[in-house]
Amino acid sequence: MKQTAMITIGILVLLAVLTAGGAFFIVDETEQVVITQFGKPVGESITTPGLKMKIPFLQKTNFFDRRFLEWDGEPNEVPTADKRFFFVDTYARWRIADPLLFFKRLRDEYGAQSRLDDILDGETRNTIAKHDLIEAVRSTNRVFVQSSDGAQNTEAPKSIEFGRGVLEDEVLRNASARVADLGIEILDFRFKRTNYAEVDRPKVYERMISERKRIAEQFRSEGAGEAARIIGNKERELKSITSDAYRQSQEIRGRSDAEAADIYAKAYNKDPEFYRFIKTMMVYESTMDEDTVLLLGTDGDFLKYLEKAK
Repeated sequence: MKQTAMITIGILVLLAVLTAGGAFFIVDETEQVVITQFGKPVGESITTPGLKMKIPFLQKTNFFDRRFLEWDGEPNEVPTADKRFFFVDTYARWRIADPLLFFKRLRDEYGAQSRLDDILDGETRNTIAKHDLIEAVRSTNRVFVQSSDGAQNTEAPKSIEFGRGVLEDEVLRNASARVADLGIEILDFRFKRTNYAEVDRPKVYERMISERKRIAEQFRSEGAGEAARIIGNKERELKSITSDAYRQSQEIRGRSDAEAADIYAKAYNKDPEFYRFIKTMMVYESTMDEDTVLLLGTDGDFLKYLEKAK
C-alpha cells in the first residue's frame, strides 16, 4: 500500500516538474513549431496540431504562423525602358513552407519581411526597367469605350506586348526562385498602385485638362445645336398655328360676308325701296357731319329723300 502511494506521488511530482519545466506544449492549427536546444534546432519541425512534448528546461519552442502572411512594399520610384519614371506600390502574400529551413536562414518573420523587401523591390525594379511605361499601366489592348459622360476618347493608345499581368507574373517567378532556399513561398504578387513622377504629372494634368475642355466644348456645341433645333421647331409651330388661325378667320369672315350678303339680298327682294332708303341713310351718316357742305343739283338722287322729308 505504501509502495503504491509512493509511486503515485512520484508520478505526480514528475508530472509537476515536467509541467513546470515546460515539457508539454500545445500546437494550434494555425501554428508550426521548431524545437531548439541551446539555440540550435533539434529534430524535424512540428506541423501537426495537438499536445506535444520536449525536454524541460533544455529545449525551447519556436512558434511560426502557418497562415498566409502579408508583405506590403513601400512606394518606390522606378525607371522604365522608355526613360520614364513613375512610382510603384506593391504587395504580396507569402507563407512559411519549411519552418526548419526558415528558422535556420531567417530566424523570424521580421527577418523574412526584411529579406522580402530586398528581393521583391529589386525584382520589381529589374522587371519594369526592361519594359516601357505603358506595359506596367495597361493589361490589354482593348479599345477605349465611351465614357460615362458620353464623350469619346480620340487618343490612339500604343499597343502593348506583355501588359501589367505579365510583368507581375515575371516578378513573382523571379522572386520565388530567389526565396526557394529560405523556407518560404511567395503565393501572389501585385502592383497595388502606380503613379506618375513629379516631373511627368504636369503633362498628364495638361492632357486631362485639355480632354475635359474638349468634352465641354462638345457639350456646348451639342447644346447649341439642340437649342437651334428647339427654336426652329418653335418658329415652325408658331407659323403653322398663325396660318391656321388666319385661315379659320378668313373662312369665318367669308361665311359671315356671304350670310350678310344673303340677308341683304333677301331684304332687298322683299322691299327694295326700304332697302334703298336704309342704305341711303347709312351713306348720309358716314359722309356728312355738322361741318359738311354739299353743293348738289336739285335733280340729284342723293337728296331725293331729303326733299321728300320737306
